[in-house]
Amino acid sequence: MRLAGRATGTLGVLRGGLLPSLWRFMLLFLSIWELDAQTAVETKPLYIWQTGPWGRCMGTECGPGGSQSRAVWCAHSEGWTTLHTNCDQAERPDNQQRCFRVCDWHKDLYDWQLGAWNQCLPVSMRSAGVQRPAVCTRGEEGIQTREVGCVQKANGEPAEDAICEYFEPKPRLEQACLIPCPRDCVVSEFSPWTPCSKTCGIGLQNRIRFVLAPPLFGGSACPNLTEFQTCQPGFCDGEESLYSLRVGPWGPCSVPLPRQARQAGKPPREGDKPSKGGDKPPKEGDKLSREGDKLSREVEKLLKDDDKSSRGGDKQSRDSDKQPAEADKQDKEGEKRSKDGDKLTRGSKASRANRKLGKPNRKPDRPSRQADKPKRQKKAKNKEKREKKLRERAQERLKERGKVKDPETRELIKKKRNRNRQNRPGGKSWDLQVGYQTREVTCVHKSGNVEALGLCSQESLLVTYQACVMSKDCDVTEWSEWSACSKECYDPNGPKGERTRTRKVSQFPIGQGAECPELEEKEPCSPQGDAVPPCIVYSWKTTEWTECRVDVLLSQQDRRRGNQTGLCGGGIQTREVYCVQTSTDTPPNLSSLRSKEALRPVDSDLCLGIPPNTTQFCHISCPVECEVSQWSAWGPCTYENCQDQVAKKGFKLRKRKIVNEPTGGMGNCPHLVEAIPCEDPSCYDWLVVKLEECIPDNERECGPGTQIPQVQCVNSDGEYVERQLCRDAILPMPVICEVPCPKDCALSPWTPWSLCSHTCSGKNTEGKQTRARSILAYNAGEGGIQCPNISTLQEVRNCNDHPCTVYHWQTGPWGQCIEDSSIPATNTSVGRARGGDDASCSVGMQTRKVICVRVNVGQVPPKKCPESLRPDTVRPCLLPCKRDCIVTPYSDWSPCPSACQAGRNIKKKQSRKRLIIQLPANGGQECPEVLTQERECDAPSVCQGYRWKTHKWRRCQLVPWSVRQDSPGAQETCGPGLQVRAVSCRKQDGGQADVEACLKFASSMPPLTQLCQLPCQEDCQLSSWSKFSSCTADCVGVRTRKRMLVGKSKKRDQCKNHQMYPLSETQYCPCNKYNAQPVGNWSDCILPEGGRMEGQLGMKVQGDIKECGQGYRYQAMVCYDQDNRIVETSRCNSHGYIEEACIIPCPSDCKLSEWSNWSRCSKSCGSGVKVRSKWLREKPYNGGRPCPKLDHVNQAQVYEVVPCLSDCGQYVWVAEPWSVWKVSNVDLKDNCGEGVQTRKVRCMLNTIDGPSEQVEDYLCDPEEMPLGARNSRLPCPEDCVLSDWAAWSPCPLPCNGNKTRERSAYPIRQPGEEKECPPTTETEPCKLNSNCFHYSYNITDWSTCQLSDRAVCGNGIKTRMLDCVRSDGKSVDLKFCKELGLERKWPMNASCVVECPVNCQLSDWAPWSECTHTCGLAGKLWRRRTVIQAPQGDGRPCPSQMEQWKPCLVKPCYSWRYSAWSECKSEGARCGEGLRFRNVSCFVSDGSGQQDSSLVDEELCGDVEPSVDGDTNIVLQESCTVPCPGECYLTDWTVWSPCQLSCVSGDDLGFGSVQVRSRAVVAQDPENLLQCPEQELEARPCTEGQCFEYKWRTGPWRGSSRQVWCQRSDGLNVTGGCPMTAKPMADRSCDPPCTKPRSLCTEAGVCGCEEGYTEVMTSDGLLDQCTVIPVLEIPTAGDNKADVKTIRAFNPTQPAASTPGRAGRTWFLQPFGPDGKLKTWVYGVAAGAFVLLVFIISMTYLACKKPKKPQRRQMNNRLKPLTLAYDGDADM
Repeated sequence: MRLAGRATGTLGVLRGGLLPSLWRFMLLFLSIWELDAQTAVETKPLYIWQTGPWGRCMGTECGPGGSQSRAVWCAHSEGWTTLHTNCDQAERPDNQQRCFRVCDWHKDLYDWQLGAWNQCLPVSMRSAGVQRPAVCTRGEEGIQTREVGCVQKANGEPAEDAICEYFEPKPRLEQACLIPCPRDCVVSEFSPWTPCSKTCGIGLQNRIRFVLAPPLFGGSACPNLTEFQTCQPGFCDGEESLYSLRVGPWGPCSVPLPRQARQAGKPPREGDKPSKGGDKPPKEGDKLSREGDKLSREVEKLLKDDDKSSRGGDKQSRDSDKQPAEADKQDKEGEKRSKDGDKLTRGSKASRANRKLGKPNRKPDRPSRQADKPKRQKKAKNKEKREKKLRERAQERLKERGKVKDPETRELIKKKRNRNRQNRPGGKSWDLQVGYQTREVTCVHKSGNVEALGLCSQESLLVTYQACVMSKDCDVTEWSEWSACSKECYDPNGPKGERTRTRKVSQFPIGQGAECPELEEKEPCSPQGDAVPPCIVYSWKTTEWTECRVDVLLSQQDRRRGNQTGLCGGGIQTREVYCVQTSTDTPPNLSSLRSKEALRPVDSDLCLGIPPNTTQFCHISCPVECEVSQWSAWGPCTYENCQDQVAKKGFKLRKRKIVNEPTGGMGNCPHLVEAIPCEDPSCYDWLVVKLEECIPDNERECGPGTQIPQVQCVNSDGEYVERQLCRDAILPMPVICEVPCPKDCALSPWTPWSLCSHTCSGKNTEGKQTRARSILAYNAGEGGIQCPNISTLQEVRNCNDHPCTVYHWQTGPWGQCIEDSSIPATNTSVGRARGGDDASCSVGMQTRKVICVRVNVGQVPPKKCPESLRPDTVRPCLLPCKRDCIVTPYSDWSPCPSACQAGRNIKKKQSRKRLIIQLPANGGQECPEVLTQERECDAPSVCQGYRWKTHKWRRCQLVPWSVRQDSPGAQETCGPGLQVRAVSCRKQDGGQADVEACLKFASSMPPLTQLCQLPCQEDCQLSSWSKFSSCTADCVGVRTRKRMLVGKSKKRDQCKNHQMYPLSETQYCPCNKYNAQPVGNWSDCILPEGGRMEGQLGMKVQGDIKECGQGYRYQAMVCYDQDNRIVETSRCNSHGYIEEACIIPCPSDCKLSEWSNWSRCSKSCGSGVKVRSKWLREKPYNGGRPCPKLDHVNQAQVYEVVPCLSDCGQYVWVAEPWSVWKVSNVDLKDNCGEGVQTRKVRCMLNTIDGPSEQVEDYLCDPEEMPLGARNSRLPCPEDCVLSDWAAWSPCPLPCNGNKTRERSAYPIRQPGEEKECPPTTETEPCKLNSNCFHYSYNITDWSTCQLSDRAVCGNGIKTRMLDCVRSDGKSVDLKFCKELGLERKWPMNASCVVECPVNCQLSDWAPWSECTHTCGLAGKLWRRRTVIQAPQGDGRPCPSQMEQWKPCLVKPCYSWRYSAWSECKSEGARCGEGLRFRNVSCFVSDGSGQQDSSLVDEELCGDVEPSVDGDTNIVLQESCTVPCPGECYLTDWTVWSPCQLSCVSGDDLGFGSVQVRSRAVVAQDPENLLQCPEQELEARPCTEGQCFEYKWRTGPWRGSSRQVWCQRSDGLNVTGGCPMTAKPMADRSCDPPCTKPRSLCTEAGVCGCEEGYTEVMTSDGLLDQCTVIPVLEIPTAGDNKADVKTIRAFNPTQPAASTPGRAGRTWFLQPFGPDGKLKTWVYGVAAGAFVLLVFIISMTYLACKKPKKPQRRQMNNRLKPLTLAYDGDADM
């Protein structure tokens, strides 16, 4: 503020008038003001408001009524937040605003509107730092933008972007684009110079080139396509011709004016525009044509029959053409004509024969000639008078003729006329008016100016008029009403119907008139209204599924399994699908067949939608075989029935259990009880549980005593029961025992009785049990009880003394379920769906046989077996319902061929079929045998065709005499004219038809006009040529044809000149020789029809397709004539094919051996695996079923590995009793002291009856093997005798070092006096994995999927095993883990699926297709089939051949071809409008494109549509322009160039393809060059363009210049296309010039020396002289001096080294460059030479140095020969 105040003060002082110091103060003020401004800029406000983003729009209603808020806070300029009061409250932003709340339904109202992309702008224009590339290669990178906004869909009103962003993100506003590089115009090389335009004097020569590629993307324009140079062949003898007669184009066609108009005033000028034919009053026109008709009938006596003349058949109408395609529309006056051309056939519709005579084209820009000659004006009245007289004379003659005829003749003539009128369509539509047209003739100076006609010399008569037909546009009637809809029912979803309307032609197009529009219109329709019935609905139906069929897996193939009836598991079942008509009332149930409404099959094409599956997987439940447990031990002798103990017969029983649930109940299980008869049965008995201690008698301490048994009452099954039940049994008595005294012999207790040695007793076998005891201590010598003999230490007793007669009940299989007569039957035939539960209709009865069988003997009387255990012989069962066969009704007969048939008539057959939808079962009604029926179709009628009928040509109409009379040589009644005729439409049978039918179905309309000639008196008239006479044989004689003079010509002498008018022609008879030869490849091998095997009842059985055996293959034959032209094969007496038998090899499946036996379980305790394998016997080939996955190591083996569990108690160690002590001390007096005991230990197989047989020791656990010998001390007399140690007590878990285990013994003999017993217990610490173990469960991996024995695939079970594992890793018996109560939470079984083998199923072969070519050698017939069911698993794979071909019959390809255009000629004039002509001929080819077509007779193309290269509009003449001398003109358009792509290095840039054509200027006179028109260029887009590259090419230097040109990648030399920046130098002239000897100008533009010389330079860098250098010449391969290496001076006089022909033969090493300096390689060679020198010196030094004597040892000398014996050579 102070600054401001100071400034104010200064102003006040200034005002005070201190003017002298004004300037100083002014400067001071300005500096202060600047300082103030700087301060204001630099001080930003300290506190500013800051805002967060706007939150979500909230509100109760959707639309603009919402509100949104945001956070607003005050912040310091450094960024930290402060109090609101620090900021300016006036500037505080709003924290709330109104907004548009968007709801989901707004999505239908708003959407993004996308603008069009703007122009692509270079990036360099938008970014200042980016420079535009100097050289453009691919294009310049650019960016294009567009406008995107959110709008309302309804009216396009803009809306907030946030509304649309709520639903989808905003589309991008800009994108990268490519601005293509400019492409210059590319032109070809020049053509050779044309001949001189003049034969004398100064003319011009031209050479032209054409455009190959147009300028694109701003490239440079095309250069001149023409170059001129003057020429002078010689001086002209006389004066040079300066004037030329030029004819103009033909004017419009006009009708001669009525006589009244011609008489009035002066006659019309020919150049005036004639009135339209349509402008003439119709009455006058009709009158004129009527008069003309009368006159012609009089003159030519046209009362002959019309039909007769047309049957006489002019050749022109026979070769009638298709109506030409509509060309550019032309106005009615015919003034507007196209320049280029298809100019002929519009008016005349000319056929090939008369196309040459059609009207030429006219150019529109040439004015009609004004021909108001005075002569013509003078003679107009005379001409009218003459015409009037002629007409009157003709009418008078007619009247006279009419008078002469009698009434009958007149009536006959009248009828004939009427008939002709009816046959010839008259009226407006065929109103053909013949007029005339003229052309202008002018005399033109060579400068192009028009001069007087007299200056031009006329060499021949020039025709300036010709007859023409008046053009008329096509006219049609109004549309008819729409026809009824082709669909007569209502179906909103089905296809729509069609309705049509037509219109008729009321006026055909004539001349250049507009073509007819479409005469028929169609549109889709669907009938509406309540009365319209609904459409028939069709739906798919299916037959029932066939039986489930199981195919054998290859790994399960077994030769022994011959019948596979018992196969089960996964399989496949099939069904057929057919289409039926369904009612619309009830929705069709496609899946269920329970309703069984047998509907009639219809054509499958009527059913829409995907048909149901025809195959599905199924499962046959596998029978579960009965599994039983091991036999229990034989029980005691017990009563058969303990409740009924009357019979004294008893049985010993043993039992086993069923351990699974078998299929079909227990009936198929083996017997579960076996019985042995026995005596003295009892149901209950006492069981001795244990004996108490031995108590000596009389309360003494030792001696004899008794043991009291502890008993329990048990039943026959060994179960404890109440004691009172054993009241009848004998109670066991106390057992006598002895407690040894100190001096007595001490014996061990008896061992338990061993298991019985035999289960029964017979003659040779007797059951025995043994027990033993051993001597623990011997008695004292005096008074002690002595030890018994060794023999008494073992006891034997009999056991199982019952005889070996084992009996059991044996059951047979259950019989069939038969009706039980005691239950009322309700069996009815009710259908069911296969695969569901069988419906049961009544209860029946099953019986089986039960017999008593003695083991190993056979059947015995039933009383031998326990009656109470006899199985049932009868059981109730459910009878399944009968199921009858159900078939559909027959389908409708298959359609016969359509109502009519063109060509050969072959009787075809029609068929119908029915399908089995349910097979019979359980005795139901059988299916009918006949499922298909056939019958022959009625002979089809011949198709109704349409054809054009041509009527007689009317009289030849000449150009009116008033027009012709002034022409020199013209005669009034003769000359060229035009005649017309009518055509009508006929059916093939001759009946009349509408013209529209022929337009639609017949060929093109015959021509309606033709040129004609009325012969003058001096003209010679000849008849047409006759046909050639027939030849008697091929290659023999001649044939002739004739014609004759007609009328007055016979009398004229000039007509008898046979040189000019020959009357006969002769030619040699054709020499036709034909030869046949095969063509093309052999076809596929094709099996005869019916090669597919089918199952019964027409059902296709899955997998039984035999695609092999003998078939046939075919090769086409082609027939050629002697000129090597292809002809019909019938000419060679060939039916068109060679047929050869062939073999399709049958598939051979993989073959495996049978399974080996299962190996033993890999572990004897716990879970292991067992393995079996198969070997590969034969690999599959020819598409056989593949092998299962083979073992990786051994590729010829298949393994199957299954888990197994070995019972750890399966093998046990069994130890016999200890032997007698063998005392080892010397003193044997007391028979005591240290000694040894031994015993046998064997490994035994453990069974339910105990260890039964000895096995190998390795099967038992070696860790648990008991000791076989022990050292111990034999107690002496009176010593304490202890029993054997009991087992160790278990260690308490968990194991640790603090815990112990113990074992104990008890005293058997008390010690004597003063002696004590040793301790009776022992303890030891528990050590982990030594005597204390932890146990845990271990679970194995899942096994492979295990199926039932008979199953091949489908559902199976995978199992895993549970092991009990000790803490040291050893598997032990599961009981150890069970005793600990460890948790078992894992499932051991799980269901699984094995993939079923599914064979490939194919459809039938489709019918053979049409031939791929209508003619030629390459035609093929194809047929295809599809995969219905893909193979799975190791099913048979699909064959690779899904389609087959065979050749078609070879037919010649006939086609019409144009000849070349003739030269353009203007009749009678030197230049101007002219005509050029060409012919069309019939050619034959073989269709391959490799053989040239050959010309043949036109008759052979009779059936070919008249078209050339697909264009039906055949043009045989067209107008053209002959340039006048001196005239400058444009050439014809070139053909379109090849399609060229915009690309770089072969990559398409995406700018499309283009092709171009051009017209060049041709000049003939140097004086007229300025009047030449501009050259023309046309480009158009195209597809499938080629990618061309352009590169500079250079020639060799010739002195200081060379040729440089641009070449396209296809080898074409062009101008343009190559970048000018990269153009190589073409001129290399040096400054100053190179004048030294042997010097030349180098490419770098400096002077250098020739080859073989080196440069010596001056100090300022210029060439001083060229000196010879020594050159090392190295001859190369091919040089004849290759063996010689010389260094010689190069002889500069020898030119051979520098000749171009020697290039590549010899090369030279020159050390100096063109600038005189040493070349780089010289330094490299010098360095290499130096290194080599150092190396040689080093080697020499080492070689010359004295070696030290080696210190050899004797050992080394001995080894030396051995060391040298092998020197490492592998061959030794």
